[in-house]
Amino acid sequence: MDDNGESLESRIGSLLRERGLKLAVAESCTGGLIADRLTDVPGSSDYFVGGIIAYAYEAKVALLGVSWDTLRSYGAVSRETVLEMAHGARKALLADIAVSVSGIAGPGGGLPNKPVGTTWIGLSAPEGDSATSRRFLGDRRENKRLAAEAALQLVWDHLEKTAF
Repeated sequence: MDDNGESLESRIGSLLRERGLKLAVAESCTGGLIADRLTDVPGSSDYFVGGIIAYAYEAKVALLGVSWDTLRSYGAVSRETVLEMAHGARKALLADIAVSVSGIAGPGGGLPNKPVGTTWIGLSAPEGDSATSRRFLGDRRENKRLAAEAALQLVWDHLEKTAF
């Protein structure tokens, strides 16, 4: 919530509606939490076109067009994968902007170079693509919540810095 009690997803929705833009999501570790938050806002169908929950490698490839080579070379939790996920969601759902997330929510699944809580978030837009990595230190539920928040924050940051 901001100082006026408005949620991040409400503020995102206001800017998307004002600019006539459509948003899509591609979610892995968050399992639909980003879409859930976006659709909690009344009237979100004006700007939110939908989401793809692609948890398994096969779903990332079949639904989002992620390359098997990318998954084999970098893994699902990587900059390369989230950028391909965001591109795929943007294309599949005919959106202006797409945000994607893939991470290791825990408690298992961590690796020495990708410990539990490691999360990559990607964004694809006409103005360019970006990705960021975060490491969350909560339990599974908290890591998923924090990843969804970080994904929404990436969308907000993009909208704020992009002049229309």
